[in-house]
Amino acid sequence: MHMKLPHNELKSNSKLWSRMAQQNAVQQTPFWYNFLLICLKPLYRWKIKQRAESDALFQQECLERFGPFQPPKNLNTIWFHVVSVGETNAAQPLIEHYLKLGHSVLVTNTTKTGQARAKSLFSEKYPTLFQAVYLPVDQKPLLKQFFELYQPKLLALVETEIWPNLIAQAKQQQIPCILLNARLSAKSAKGYGKVRRLTQPMLQQLTWLLAQDIATQQRYVDLGLDQSKSQVVGNIKFDISAPTSFIEQAEQLKQEWQLEKRQIITLASTHAPEEEQLLKQLQTHLNSNPDLLCMVVPRHPERFDEVYKICQSLNLNTQRRSLKQPIQTDTQVFLADSMGEMWLWYALSQACFVGGSLNEPGGGHNILEPMVLDVPTVIGPRYFNFQSIVDEFVAEHGILIGTDAAQVVQQLLSCLDDRIQTQQLIEQAELVLQRNKGSLQKHIQLIDHYLEFKALS
Repeated sequence: MHMKLPHNELKSNSKLWSRMAQQNAVQQTPFWYNFLLICLKPLYRWKIKQRAESDALFQQECLERFGPFQPPKNLNTIWFHVVSVGETNAAQPLIEHYLKLGHSVLVTNTTKTGQARAKSLFSEKYPTLFQAVYLPVDQKPLLKQFFELYQPKLLALVETEIWPNLIAQAKQQQIPCILLNARLSAKSAKGYGKVRRLTQPMLQQLTWLLAQDIATQQRYVDLGLDQSKSQVVGNIKFDISAPTSFIEQAEQLKQEWQLEKRQIITLASTHAPEEEQLLKQLQTHLNSNPDLLCMVVPRHPERFDEVYKICQSLNLNTQRRSLKQPIQTDTQVFLADSMGEMWLWYALSQACFVGGSLNEPGGGHNILEPMVLDVPTVIGPRYFNFQSIVDEFVAEHGILIGTDAAQVVQQLLSCLDDRIQTQQLIEQAELVLQRNKGSLQKHIQLIDHYLEFKALS
């Protein structure tokens, strides 16, 4: 699909960018906002100290957040700002695309887990081109120093991570600032609406916005974004595919562990009390059907032992991945207590439940990974973190939603028993996946457009 680029009728000449940059002088952030940041700084420093694993790491993080900053590996980088793990994963194919082409990339994060994820994806593979540091605190002098030190050629903010002084500073430095894969819930929009004097100038200073859906675009427009600087291109998260290594490994394990006859249900990314609730409902079925196998993948590693104890208390024969225990013919529960192998467990599944959707407050996790592998998917009722994605599948009858643990288990078992219904579910999900493909390409097209712009200025 051909993408309508911003101002695509404009001629490529070197005066173009400076003309655009002069439009709308930089709007200053309100005094109260900057004063509040000064007041909160000691508290922020204390929070960093609380969670730092060592004094050296605390010092390091403070240097990156408050300056003086890490020396840059490269100047004129493409700068991606991602909050945490989810945003880093969403931006991965985009970042990878530019690194492969030989562009230098700077990634900033606001969380420790996000930074760890970014480094694990790119540091080894692109040691000279890639650098990851924390985003400085949103104060004018710090950001001015940061921009002057790193001299990026483009700033790409991912999903909902907007900071007033950061965007104002990009404008000041005449650097295109784009919000990618933008999403905004009704709840967040309400929050931003309460500080309109802060929100409106910030949105007006964005160069361009690519929204996941029409509802998001409209919320940003209602808050002050100029509609002509935005576009709905779908969600970049849809452009994923399962790594072939995991699919091959799954085939291997099927042979090794003799899983051909087994009926495998996976409870993925679960939170307390989901494991206990669901396993209690599954207990009688696991005891009466020797072919039935339940794989449990808790979301947080610190809960692995707790979940193992739950399995033991229900007298379910349980093997653990961390102990390299294979699945045996009498295994009822397989505790997948490892990191980074979710694709493998999905590839072995015949039905799955995606967690974080039965618990309180919930919010849900990514349903696209099992969908891509044609695994029938069931979730609980609290999926607001992925509202727009789930809504699309609901509209096409490509997902099952259970109100409680009993209904979720009933739906999972019916996926195993009723193959015609299950096939229909898979086909409907496939429709949604196909319809949303292509967002990644549209993102690349837009970034390329501004890189060209910048090269000419």
